[in-house]
Amino acid sequence: MAKADIAHAAEPRCQAQAEKLGYELIDVSLDREPTGSYLRIYIDKPDGITLDDCETYHRAIQPQLEHLDYDFLEVSSPGIDRPLKKDRDFERAMGEVVEVHLFKPEDGSKIWTGRLTDYDSAGFTITTENGDRIYQRKAVALVKPVVDMSGVEDVDLSGE
Repeated sequence: MAKADIAHAAEPRCQAQAEKLGYELIDVSLDREPTGSYLRIYIDKPDGITLDDCETYHRAIQPQLEHLDYDFLEVSSPGIDRPLKKDRDFERAMGEVVEVHLFKPEDGSKIWTGRLTDYDSAGFTITTENGDRIYQRKAVALVKPVVDMSGVEDVDLSGE
Protein backbone atom coordinates (compact mmCIF):
# COMPACT_ATOMS: atom_id res chain seq x y z
CA MET A 1 0.00 0.00 0.00
CA ALA A 2 1.37 3.45 -0.93
CA LYS A 3 2.20 5.84 1.89
CA ALA A 4 -0.60 8.25 0.91
CA ASP A 5 -3.02 5.30 0.98
CA ILE A 6 -1.93 4.31 4.51
CA ALA A 7 -2.46 7.84 5.84
CA HIS A 8 -5.79 8.03 3.99
CA ALA A 9 -6.87 4.66 5.43
CA ALA A 10 -5.97 5.77 8.97
CA GLU A 11 -7.70 9.16 8.79
CA PRO A 12 -11.36 8.12 9.43
CA ARG A 13 -10.42 6.17 12.57
CA CYS A 14 -8.14 8.98 13.72
CA GLN A 15 -10.92 11.52 13.16
CA ALA A 16 -13.49 9.46 15.08
CA GLN A 17 -11.12 8.92 18.01
CA ALA A 18 -10.18 12.60 18.13
CA GLU A 19 -13.85 13.61 18.26
CA LYS A 20 -14.54 11.00 20.95
CA LEU A 21 -11.82 12.51 23.15
CA GLY A 22 -12.70 16.14 22.39
CA TYR A 23 -9.69 16.87 20.17
CA GLU A 24 -9.40 18.24 16.65
CA LEU A 25 -7.58 16.05 14.14
CA ILE A 26 -5.19 18.31 12.26
CA ASP A 27 -3.30 15.92 10.01
CA VAL A 28 -2.24 12.31 9.43
CA SER A 29 0.90 11.51 7.45
CA LEU A 30 3.21 8.60 6.79
CA ASP A 31 6.85 9.63 6.54
CA ARG A 32 9.58 7.23 5.48
CA GLU A 33 12.92 7.83 7.19
CA PRO A 34 16.14 5.77 7.39
CA THR A 35 15.01 4.29 10.72
CA GLY A 36 11.57 3.22 9.42
CA SER A 37 8.14 4.53 8.52
CA TYR A 38 6.47 6.94 10.93
CA LEU A 39 2.70 7.30 11.07
CA ARG A 40 2.32 10.83 12.45
CA ILE A 41 -0.94 12.12 13.86
CA TYR A 42 -1.35 15.77 14.82
CA ILE A 43 -4.14 16.75 17.21
CA ASP A 44 -5.17 20.00 18.85
CA LYS A 45 -7.77 21.54 21.13
CA PRO A 46 -8.65 25.18 21.89
CA ASP A 47 -6.47 25.49 24.99
CA GLY A 48 -3.59 23.49 23.48
CA ILE A 49 -2.48 19.87 23.59
CA THR A 50 -0.51 18.51 26.51
CA LEU A 51 1.80 15.51 26.72
CA ASP A 52 -0.93 13.71 28.69
CA ASP A 53 -3.41 14.40 25.85
CA CYS A 54 -0.98 12.89 23.33
CA GLU A 55 -0.48 9.82 25.51
CA THR A 56 -4.23 9.35 26.02
CA TYR A 57 -4.87 9.61 22.28
CA HIS A 58 -1.93 7.33 21.43
CA ARG A 59 -3.19 4.59 23.77
CA ALA A 60 -6.70 4.87 22.32
CA ILE A 61 -5.80 4.94 18.61
CA GLN A 62 -2.86 2.51 18.44
CA PRO A 63 -4.96 -0.71 18.65
CA GLN A 64 -7.21 0.62 15.86
CA LEU A 65 -4.24 1.09 13.49
CA GLU A 66 -2.34 -2.18 14.05
CA HIS A 67 -3.47 -3.56 10.68
CA LEU A 68 -1.62 -0.79 8.79
CA ASP A 69 1.98 -1.05 7.59
CA TYR A 70 4.09 1.39 9.62
CA ASP A 71 6.96 1.06 12.10
CA PHE A 72 6.41 3.89 14.58
CA LEU A 73 3.33 5.82 15.71
CA GLU A 74 3.76 9.44 16.81
CA VAL A 75 1.04 11.68 18.22
CA SER A 76 1.80 15.34 18.78
CA SER A 77 0.65 18.91 18.70
CA PRO A 78 1.02 20.59 15.31
CA GLY A 79 2.79 23.54 16.97
CA ILE A 80 1.97 27.24 16.84
CA ASP A 81 3.65 27.70 13.48
CA ARG A 82 1.91 24.79 11.78
CA PRO A 83 1.45 25.16 8.03
CA LEU A 84 -1.90 26.28 6.69
CA LYS A 85 -3.27 23.45 4.56
CA LYS A 86 -7.01 23.21 4.95
CA ASP A 87 -9.74 25.83 4.72
CA ARG A 88 -10.20 25.78 8.50
CA ASP A 89 -6.48 26.65 8.88
CA PHE A 90 -6.87 29.65 6.56
CA GLU A 91 -10.07 30.68 8.37
CA ARG A 92 -8.28 30.59 11.72
CA ALA A 93 -5.38 32.67 10.33
CA MET A 94 -7.51 35.39 8.70
CA GLY A 95 -6.07 38.80 9.59
CA GLU A 96 -2.80 37.29 10.80
CA VAL A 97 0.66 37.72 9.28
CA VAL A 98 1.75 34.69 7.24
CA GLU A 99 4.84 33.65 5.33
CA VAL A 100 4.30 32.24 1.83
CA HIS A 101 6.90 29.98 0.18
CA LEU A 102 6.47 29.62 -3.58
CA PHE A 103 7.64 26.83 -5.85
CA LYS A 104 8.86 29.40 -8.40
CA PRO A 105 10.05 32.96 -7.70
CA GLU A 106 7.75 35.92 -8.34
CA ASP A 107 9.27 39.38 -8.68
CA GLY A 108 12.64 37.90 -7.73
CA SER A 109 11.59 36.15 -4.51
CA LYS A 110 10.21 32.76 -3.47
CA ILE A 111 9.23 33.94 0.04
CA TRP A 112 6.64 36.63 0.76
CA THR A 113 5.21 37.88 4.04
CA GLY A 114 1.92 39.67 4.53
CA ARG A 115 -1.43 39.75 6.30
CA LEU A 116 -3.88 37.06 5.16
CA THR A 117 -6.92 38.99 3.91
CA ASP A 118 -8.90 36.52 1.78
CA TYR A 119 -9.00 32.85 0.76
CA ASP A 120 -11.10 30.32 -1.12
CA SER A 121 -10.58 26.76 -2.34
CA ALA A 122 -8.41 27.91 -5.26
CA GLY A 123 -6.18 30.51 -3.61
CA PHE A 124 -5.68 33.33 -1.15
CA THR A 125 -4.61 36.95 -0.82
CA ILE A 126 -2.03 38.54 1.44
CA THR A 127 -1.55 42.26 1.92
CA THR A 128 2.06 43.39 1.93
CA GLU A 129 3.55 46.88 2.35
CA ASN A 130 3.50 47.07 -1.47
CA GLY A 131 -0.15 46.02 -1.89
CA ASP A 132 -2.13 42.82 -2.34
CA ARG A 133 -0.58 39.62 -3.67
CA ILE A 134 -2.89 36.85 -4.92
CA TYR A 135 -1.68 33.23 -5.00
CA GLN A 136 -3.14 30.05 -6.41
CA ARG A 137 -2.73 27.23 -3.87
CA LYS A 138 -1.08 24.98 -6.47
CA ALA A 139 1.75 27.54 -6.88
CA VAL A 140 2.53 27.56 -3.15
CA ALA A 141 4.85 25.11 -1.42
CA LEU A 142 4.12 26.31 2.14
CA VAL A 143 2.07 28.87 4.03
CA LYS A 144 2.68 29.29 7.74
CA PRO A 145 1.92 31.87 10.40
CA VAL A 146 4.65 34.27 11.45
CA VAL A 147 5.20 33.81 15.17
CA ASP A 148 6.05 37.04 16.97
CA MET A 149 8.42 36.25 19.83
CA SER A 150 9.20 39.88 20.67
CA GLY A 151 7.06 39.84 23.81
CA VAL A 152 8.64 36.68 25.21
CA GLU A 153 11.16 37.17 27.99
CA ASP A 154 14.53 35.48 27.76
CA VAL A 155 14.66 32.18 29.64
CA ASP A 156 17.74 31.37 31.72
CA LEU A 157 18.78 27.84 30.80
CA SER A 158 22.02 27.90 32.79
CA GLY A 159 20.40 26.29 35.84
CA GLU A 160 21.77 28.93 38.21
